Amino acid sequence: MEVSRRAFCTGATAAALLELPPARLWAQHNAAGYDLVASTDRQRIMTAARNYLALKPATVTSFPSDRSPGGPHDFFSEADYFWPNPADPNGPYINRDGQSNPNNFNGHRKAMIALSLQVPALTAAWLLTRDRRYAEHAASHLRAWFVTPDTRMNTNLEYSQGVHGVTTGRNFGIIDTLHLVEVARAASHIAPAVMSSADQQALRAWFRDYLHWLKTSEKGIAEKKTLNNHAVCWALQAAEFARLIDDQQTRQEVAEQYKTVFMPDQLGKDGSFPKELARTKPYSYSIFNFDVAAMLCQSLRDSSENLYEFKLADGRGICKAGEFLYPYLKDKSSWPYKKDVEHFDSLPVRSPGLLFTGLECNQQQYIALWKTMNPDPSDAEIIRNYPVRQPLLWFPSQQRKKA
Repeated sequence: MEVSRRAFCTGATAAALLELPPARLWAQHNAAGYDLVASTDRQRIMTAARNYLALKPATVTSFPSDRSPGGPHDFFSEADYFWPNPADPNGPYINRDGQSNPNNFNGHRKAMIALSLQVPALTAAWLLTRDRRYAEHAASHLRAWFVTPDTRMNTNLEYSQGVHGVTTGRNFGIIDTLHLVEVARAASHIAPAVMSSADQQALRAWFRDYLHWLKTSEKGIAEKKTLNNHAVCWALQAAEFARLIDDQQTRQEVAEQYKTVFMPDQLGKDGSFPKELARTKPYSYSIFNFDVAAMLCQSLRDSSENLYEFKLADGRGICKAGEFLYPYLKDKSSWPYKKDVEHFDSLPVRSPGLLFTGLECNQQQYIALWKTMNPDPSDAEIIRNYPVRQPLLWFPSQQRKKA
């Protein structure tokens, strides 16, 4: 049975798709999803990409800090929610959960976020047009960050989210490289098309070394074992970096972590994330963890298992999480829990989790809402927790397609 992509999002056709073999059903989902995003985002993608053509690569080496305990190639950041102690102004900083300190060093994080905005947009523009200018400029960023000796970043996060007077780096800082997830996805499209064999090898070697650090270092192991969104962010990074270097064992390990740890330990019976609801930013972190968990399912979707279909015996799964959040994404005023201590008015923005669960859980209202939401937030705090901006890149079989 052949199904037109335009007809995919009708209820009758979606039901008919369920009769297809799994591999063919995924191909139909994939093609329809690509076309949906291409038609929705084409103008926004092209506008951004044209602007980004004028911007030169700038890596961590462009933003030195005299507060960094590392060298010029080491990523450095300071923990967001730590402030001087009024009782001891020159002593160790203290925690104020949910309240970001604007005086902390963010130069490297801002540079990485810029990378995560520019490379995916340039890559999406190339997918839509096949204009090599976009691909070549995206590749220049990849070379600067991961290949060129003078500018490349070191393959660890030993000095991320340090706390003044307490520690030079924490495992929680690994969440900073969540912004490399979509860069790695973009690289899987761009590198084979426009980068030399030597540069491709160096690029993959960087992500191989960094993934090894994530899996074996003291900080990486500790982050994997955290009990909230940090572990899910670790898993999404591991899954995407492993995808780029074709490390199927790591991807299988992450899938098991999702099924045996994340769903039973983090997802409530009603589809909420109780550990996120207990935070001072319950709305923001609930959406964030839902988005990252859904993107993990999407990252692993082109492997042997469909995690969108996975459910615990009591019905808990990513589709249940979508059911819980959808009403509050549609109408924030109905949120029955505490308001976030900061940035509540800047939410919600366009949720990638809403798009992908809408497609995979057959919830057309999710997709309709997704189309209406803001895809380009300007609030720096929201951007920090918004790692996926170009869902066009997340439909792997469309790499050779011109929209």
